[in-house]
Amino acid sequence: MVSTNQTNSTRSNATDEMNTDASTNTSTNTNTNTNTNTPDDISVHVLEFDLGENRYCVDIGYVAEIVNTDELTTIPNTPDHVEGVMDLRGETTKIVNLRTIFGENEDDELGNRIIVFKRKRDSTDRIGWLADEVRQVRQIDATTVDTAVDGEGIAGIVRQEEEFVLWIDPTDVRV
Repeated sequence: MVSTNQTNSTRSNATDEMNTDASTNTSTNTNTNTNTNTPDDISVHVLEFDLGENRYCVDIGYVAEIVNTDELTTIPNTPDHVEGVMDLRGETTKIVNLRTIFGENEDDELGNRIIVFKRKRDSTDRIGWLADEVRQVRQIDATTVDTAVDGEGIAGIVRQEEEFVLWIDPTDVRV
């Protein structure tokens, strides 16, 4: 399932405040924003990254931070996709190799960036995914995501110019 954010839906700003006239005790709404959200306004910010030959993206709401690969401590008797653990600000964080999970070419050298995810939205539990290269944060129209795919962890496909970007649902990736 692709999570979305509606623009301007829960933001508060100075124009939304109510001004109270002390002498008459009446309120006046000074909100001049007449924007009403329609289904066409549904957009989401995604982080794009490369993994092997493919480009992937994930809803930025799940991303806690992006760090350089540091020294990983391997853990014996763990699944093949678990590369090890690392100390991240005093917490032990499991690092997984998405190439193994998604069947990408594993012959290449491991990526040098780690995308640290919240296991679930608004969670404090963290996990790190190795990425070859982190590209950019991009806003996309959620209605253009093709969700007619059937792949573990793949929530949809986004067409951008001449390439496809695979949308990952981090809550659906087995780690």
